[in-house]
Amino acid sequence: MNQQQIKDIFEYHEGKLLWKVRKACNTKIGREAGSTDYQGYKIVRVNKKQHKIHRLIFCMFYGYLPKKVDHIDGNPANNLIANLRAASDSENQYNRKTNSNNKFGIKGVSYWNGKYRVQLQANKKKMHIGVFEDLELAELVAIEARDKYHRGFAK
Repeated sequence: MNQQQIKDIFEYHEGKLLWKVRKACNTKIGREAGSTDYQGYKIVRVNKKQHKIHRLIFCMFYGYLPKKVDHIDGNPANNLIANLRAASDSENQYNRKTNSNNKFGIKGVSYWNGKYRVQLQANKKKMHIGVFEDLELAELVAIEARDKYHRGFAK
């Protein structure tokens, strides 16, 4: 869908898309469009095709669709235009939450040979930052490294 098609079908209001036209018997003009998928993203079906609402909103405002549309706060249900930004695949990964199997709850820190190892990936390359005796120091170094290499996408 292009920008004009989206604007013809939907109206944007505070992070939500509202129907402007009646596309099916279960849609009503002025009602919020879509539902929530299993990952927490808002989705809508138009012309037998499913669309993620945050992508439609981005296109509605900016007139194009980037490879990825990133939720700055990491909340897939927050589709306020101020919370959406264009991102590459790598940048989108930088903004991921900490993996649930991370023992320390600190991105980029793992336990290795009785010490704390800091690693991260940037520009598709794995980077070894250092090995530390102290977990708190490793955390600070990991935060600094993410800020340096992931810039505005660091979480």
